[in-house]
Amino acid sequence: MLRLRLLTWDVKDTLLRLRQPVGENYSAEARTHGVQVQPEALNKAFHEAYKAQQKHFPNYGLGQGLSSKQWWVAVVKQTFRLSGVREDRVLTRMAENLYQDFCSAHTWDVLPGASETLSRCCEQGFRLGVISNFDKRLEKILSQCNLRHHFEFVLTSEDAGVAKPDKRIFEKALRLCGVLPEQAAHVGDDYMRDYRAAREAGMHSFLLAAAGQRGELEVPKEHVLPSLSHLLALVEKG
Repeated sequence: MLRLRLLTWDVKDTLLRLRQPVGENYSAEARTHGVQVQPEALNKAFHEAYKAQQKHFPNYGLGQGLSSKQWWVAVVKQTFRLSGVREDRVLTRMAENLYQDFCSAHTWDVLPGASETLSRCCEQGFRLGVISNFDKRLEKILSQCNLRHHFEFVLTSEDAGVAKPDKRIFEKALRLCGVLPEQAAHVGDDYMRDYRAAREAGMHSFLLAAAGQRGELEVPKEHVLPSLSHLLALVEKG
């Protein structure tokens, strides 16, 4: 492996994870408005609403004139509607509040080893960047979670106008840094959107997956990270 200069990172479920399931957050918000909805029902409804919205308005509906905030507000409202909540005024207030809540550090946990691994990568002289299918709130979330300072850039699918696994988002990141694909590696938890997509853009990549989670995926053992703390050893070995 040519000496790597740039390491790019997925964020959700790679560096950060939600502190509790979406349904718990939504249920707690509903209670503050005197509305009782079970977290399990909201979880199920959220996945249904999110999937439908993604299908009809991919990448936050940017190509159809939506803002990412409008996109998310619609998902939240539909989640509650599917769970039996109908009053528009309450739906709007809950959607606005939840949109803000998901920006704050109390909604997210930094994954074990993330801060330490990023610090060590910086100490070893690697340039770091983010490539994430997220919206523009990601800068604020990373700052709130005390991770933003590690990265030269944060490239979201909203910024790029294309989402992983489209290789153009990786190519845009490489151009931002003036780095050749073979001098860069991407770290993420999703086989298609992270591991394979980065390789199709000519980069190296590593898949974060707990032992035994690889299943039937065609991923060489030396590309699999049982935890983030394994990364530097694999990079140096390469």
